[in-house]
Amino acid sequence: MKNLRYLLWILLLGAGFFAGVAWKNKSNQTAANDNAATATTVANTGVDAGNNGLNAALNSAEVATIQLFEKASPSVCFITTSNVRRDYWSRDVTEIPRGSGSGFVWDKEGHIITNYHVIQGADRATVTLSDRSTLQATLVGVAPEKDLAVLKIETPKNKLIPIPLGTSDDLRVGQSVYAIGNPFGLDQTLTTGIVSALGREIESVAGVPIRDVVQTDAAINPGNSGGPLLDSSGRLIGVNTAIYSPSGASAGIGFSIPVDAVRWVVPELIRYGKIKRPSLGVELARTQWEERLGVEGALVIDVEEGSAAERAGIQPTYRNRYGEIVLGDIIVGIGNEKITSSSEISLALEKYQPGDVVKVKLQRDGKVTEVNLKLDEPR
Repeated sequence: MKNLRYLLWILLLGAGFFAGVAWKNKSNQTAANDNAATATTVANTGVDAGNNGLNAALNSAEVATIQLFEKASPSVCFITTSNVRRDYWSRDVTEIPRGSGSGFVWDKEGHIITNYHVIQGADRATVTLSDRSTLQATLVGVAPEKDLAVLKIETPKNKLIPIPLGTSDDLRVGQSVYAIGNPFGLDQTLTTGIVSALGREIESVAGVPIRDVVQTDAAINPGNSGGPLLDSSGRLIGVNTAIYSPSGASAGIGFSIPVDAVRWVVPELIRYGKIKRPSLGVELARTQWEERLGVEGALVIDVEEGSAAERAGIQPTYRNRYGEIVLGDIIVGIGNEKITSSSEISLALEKYQPGDVVKVKLQRDGKVTEVNLKLDEPR
């Protein structure tokens, strides 16, 4: 009996020992699992930190778009315009809101680029930067024929982030584009799309064609006008200017002025307040008159005295002694450019400077002749 009691004690001690070993192994496994989970959490946190706190579930294309917007949006601003009215009886001055649009910072000197039609007819314009500061703007220069305008604001240079410039002559249909603006007054809005077509032509508010316009399906609505169109690197490739839509809202066809045109227009507006094209020294017929007369080219109505045209012997339109209208010379070419209407003359002269000698093709008495003409300073 005594031996049996010893045997039971031995069995109980053995069972306790094995139970303790099993419990210790289980505790070690739980700790190992907890350490693995902690390591996974730390690793995931490291991924997010590398993407500036972005959700790790985002794909690379989404991350690139987000980073493009965050980098470019500080360069985009909101423009509001107003008119000043004085009451006839009380003589009190009232400021009446006129419209709004978008713009972007051009340089550290405070120049802001927008569309001409955004500020057209306005007495005052204010610019709201991305940090919500609102500043009164002054008008520096306008180019209605390009639908571009330059404003200027006075603010510390460290608050101004100029947008990087790209090129438009190497654009391809199908490449991604990004538009940032303030449609319907909703600031800092991003829309995306592709280049839908190149080489489009639209009519400016001045009635002069704007050539080589970029067509895009990125949504452009009222208020987007004057905002930047960017490539996937965040560089400026166009200035959003118009939409084609029966309803007035985006229908998937928007147009942007190519940056290659903006590059040379803006410096002239900053320096002179307008585009300084060289002059031929002629007065041309309106396009409607040319169409009515069946003229293909630019019909010369008058020649300025002492002008380049007079020196080259260009003939104006006149009435003979019987009161009949005798058509003057019809300009059908400047350099290598074919001219089909008077509205194309200014476009052809963009490539030249005052003092340049150009070859002008004329249609006179049913025959084509050529004259060399030294261009005058702008008049």
